[in-house]
Amino acid sequence: MVNSGNNRKKPVTDQFLSVQGLCKSYNTSGARIDILKQANLELNAGETLAIVGASGIGKSTLLHLLGALDRPDSGTYLFQGEDIFLFDNVRLAQFRNKSLGFVFQFHYLLPEFSAFENTMMPALIKGLSKQKAREAAEAILVRVGLKDRLHFRVGKLSGGEQQRVALARALVLNPVILLADEPSGNLDKGSSELVHNLLLELNKEFCMTLIVVTHNMELASYMSHRMTIVDGQLVTY
Repeated sequence: MVNSGNNRKKPVTDQFLSVQGLCKSYNTSGARIDILKQANLELNAGETLAIVGASGIGKSTLLHLLGALDRPDSGTYLFQGEDIFLFDNVRLAQFRNKSLGFVFQFHYLLPEFSAFENTMMPALIKGLSKQKAREAAEAILVRVGLKDRLHFRVGKLSGGEQQRVALARALVLNPVILLADEPSGNLDKGSSELVHNLLLELNKEFCMTLIVVTHNMELASYMSHRMTIVDGQLVTY
């Protein structure tokens, strides 16, 4: 269940995310394309980071690696002192489910289900009882301003409301890291500002680290760190 930031257990160490020497390449039509080359990153608990820059430089590739959705060719990813890329696939999936939340430009909600049902799903997949899943889903949906939209099907919600459901779904299990890929990319200015404010408020309330890939420089300006990718390496922007 979503609790206030005061009730969240703080990480044992402040320096809890460290990426060193991350490399990732792809083979396309027989040619090797190096996306990341010796990328390094360190973040403390609760910090915020915007990864900015032109399309095609590797921002989403990096986010997928930080989200343990893909594995690198080489390099380490220490989370609270453990290299998660040494985990087998089962343990890696458990790490994602327990510690990470994801929000994407396209919300990937199930249109035949309500906001409430979409938000409950990660909790049910984790094995929480229906009662606990309902309580957690309702609490976070209320927090993101959707108290009166709980039982609306996704297709009946505005774009901004749909993205807030996606945000609620990402936070229902209280992740310590929230990864957001262009979270306001498809929204109008008013809805974008609402989502931006929510991200910043929830970062503070839940003591979670926030990593955002964005073209929106206004959103990037609110983050405590801003970086881009140059020649496969992360550099301060």
